[in-house]
Amino acid sequence: WFRRNIEMLDEKQRQRVAWEAARLIYGHRETDFFRAKMKVARQMFSGHINSRDLPSDRDVRQQLAVITKMHGHNEERLPEPQAVPGDSDRFDTYRALLLPLENVRENPQLHPEGDVLYHSLQVFQLAREVLPYDEEFLTAALLHDVGKAIDPKNHAEAGLAELAGQITARTAWLIEHHVEACRLLGGTLGVRSQRRLNAEPSFDELILLAECDQSGRQTGVQVPDVEEALNHLRHLEQSWQ
Repeated sequence: WFRRNIEMLDEKQRQRVAWEAARLIYGHRETDFFRAKMKVARQMFSGHINSRDLPSDRDVRQQLAVITKMHGHNEERLPEPQAVPGDSDRFDTYRALLLPLENVRENPQLHPEGDVLYHSLQVFQLAREVLPYDEEFLTAALLHDVGKAIDPKNHAEAGLAELAGQITARTAWLIEHHVEACRLLGGTLGVRSQRRLNAEPSFDELILLAECDQSGRQTGVQVPDVEEALNHLRHLEQSWQ
């Protein structure tokens, strides 16, 4: 009931969004690929656009290459996607925060699956099934509960403090608000808070994360291990190179 009317894009419309977003990037009117795509989509279409229906960052980069060549510039000068500080060692940070979760147990009535690591890997697997190419969303799914090994009562805040400089602003926003999103799904979040979240461009991914969070509480299901999950994120990162 809280979802907005969503306009689905066909392939031609996605290509148009990619082209216009590339023009924004090329003209230095926008520096972040995700924001550029959302800005164009909002201007072009009347309904709400689900971000998972947008063209990929790779599509935008391909259009950037075309525009750059049209203007006689070298493709190597194209702007890169939003950089993540500490990229070289961020996976070591992720691993160091994830592994202790195996020893963190939760209330079995709410989490019959057992430890927080098993839950986190379930959430990651479910997230990978719905948005396999959204690195920021998948990173949030994998890391959303790392703070529970530090401060269980304020785990989102504690996790974000440890992840500072190692994740993008969008990933941080998803982690920061995933508890509110779960309350929204459960019908216990206030109207004003609902409206605030609903106005954000990644609201739909936040709801998906909350749905994966609530569904990732099963016993006896197969999940990837930590290294497999990290390797999936590495592969997405390397696809840019």
